[in-house]
Amino acid sequence: MLNSFLLAFSMYSKIPVPKPDWSKEKMKYVMCFFPLIGLVVGGLIFGFAWLCGQLSLPPLFRAAGLTLIPILVTGGIHMDGFLDTTDALSSYQTRERKLEILKDSHTGAFAIIFGGVYLVATLGMWSAVPDSLMPVMAVSFVFSRGLAGMSVVTFKNARKEGLLATFSTNAEKYATRAVLALYLLVSGAGMVLLSPVAGGLAVLGSGLLFLYYRRMSYREFGGITGDLAGWFMELCELSMGIFVVIAACL
Repeated sequence: MLNSFLLAFSMYSKIPVPKPDWSKEKMKYVMCFFPLIGLVVGGLIFGFAWLCGQLSLPPLFRAAGLTLIPILVTGGIHMDGFLDTTDALSSYQTRERKLEILKDSHTGAFAIIFGGVYLVATLGMWSAVPDSLMPVMAVSFVFSRGLAGMSVVTFKNARKEGLLATFSTNAEKYATRAVLALYLLVSGAGMVLLSPVAGGLAVLGSGLLFLYYRRMSYREFGGITGDLAGWFMELCELSMGIFVVIAACL
């Protein structure tokens, strides 16, 4: 269990942890600990927003910091998946060619364009989230990782090799699904309890996006990859924030 915890944090974050053992036998429960990284991100989000309020810092500074925190904590690994997937989807090539683009280390024009669009949209979203709904946003980072982790141990893999395929193949799937379902239940209920309208809209919107993610990945790539999981998580976090902003305006 400890090794799975260390693997999750060393692979999906820049949080300093002891060097883990990468043996396949010890990868069974990696996804069980993946949402805990969201707990760290959410805590930093809430703490930074609170600090900005206490110091009366400018709204743009607050929004910029909140935009950067998830990227800095994760080292940009999910953003990398978002950019690669955007490049592949924008190519309108065959399924095989799209999978090749996902593995290509070069950055395409569409990745740069949509990366900029995503960051501007995220900055705008954070500038509109009121302090009263910041707890909902903090919990949303656990919920998004619960959904992404569930896709890893539930959806079909587009490749037989790769990091996601390795984690998925070696996962104790029934136990991992049960743990992730618990994360989703607790975090989703927490969001709704904190704000029935904002939390409810965020949970509903992310659930619909999850269904679209499965449909799109199967149609365009024949399954999911690590890049596609990152693409989903970035969009999931942004969409939940947008729904929270909409709720705040109602």
